[in-house]
Amino acid sequence: MSEIEKVKKLREVTGAGFKDCNLAIKESNGNLDKAIEILRIKGISKASKKMSRDAKEGVIAVSGDDSKISLIEVNCETDFVAKNEDFIKFVKELSDLNNLVDSNIDKLKKTNMANNKSVDENLVALIAKIGEKITIGKTKTISNQGTINSKYLHTVVKDNLAKLAVAVSLETKDNSDTVKNFGKQLSMHIAASNPLALDQNSIDQSIIDKEQELVTEELKNLGKPEDIAKKISLGKMNKFKEENALLTQAWVMEPKKKVQDILKELSISDLKIKEFVRFKIGE
Repeated sequence: MSEIEKVKKLREVTGAGFKDCNLAIKESNGNLDKAIEILRIKGISKASKKMSRDAKEGVIAVSGDDSKISLIEVNCETDFVAKNEDFIKFVKELSDLNNLVDSNIDKLKKTNMANNKSVDENLVALIAKIGEKITIGKTKTISNQGTINSKYLHTVVKDNLAKLAVAVSLETKDNSDTVKNFGKQLSMHIAASNPLALDQNSIDQSIIDKEQELVTEELKNLGKPEDIAKKISLGKMNKFKEENALLTQAWVMEPKKKVQDILKELSISDLKIKEFVRFKIGE
């Protein structure tokens, strides 16, 4: 294989530029494997410089089926890169692997991709090739026995990639279209309403405390008498919990009813909302 053919092959394998490949071939005395390693080391160097920058764009990828479904967030710096074919190809394969390892991020990064290189290695190569900071963000797998999963993707970039994605797990033995349709509608509701928890008792106490602090400060600034301030505070906190717990939220498609009312109207005795997840780029 001539030197120019080796440079061409190296470009195909690594995606690096002609000049970098040519220098690597010369530095390695024509040894392709060593040249790949040289570029990888340089790629790591280039990548590390980019990792201090902000990466708030990207996509949420969804993989799985009715029994197990996974979401993964992959961030980049610009929306332009989020639509780049190399980025999309990487994220789609990453999403399937994430579902296989049940969103175990440490295991995922060590897993080999189709090119027999680890996710970490491919990530470094992609950063070096594209020239932007790329990071793996939130991951979540929903897998519960005796449940049916539904999903909803909003602002789809391509196929199973979107800017916002929701997955819902419904516990029931009923596998009817009614249940599946409700799961789809519920996913859309969650996308729009962004509940903090399934019910009011499940809202994180730190969030409750922070909201209480804000309400107290607001009433203090208004100069309300203490007894009246306590009543107003109680009302505001009850309303906050009601609006941020999924079951007591106003149903997006029929706001006069709550989600729990719609659930009852389906008249499926064993139907329960087991779990849900909502990922949005930038949140």
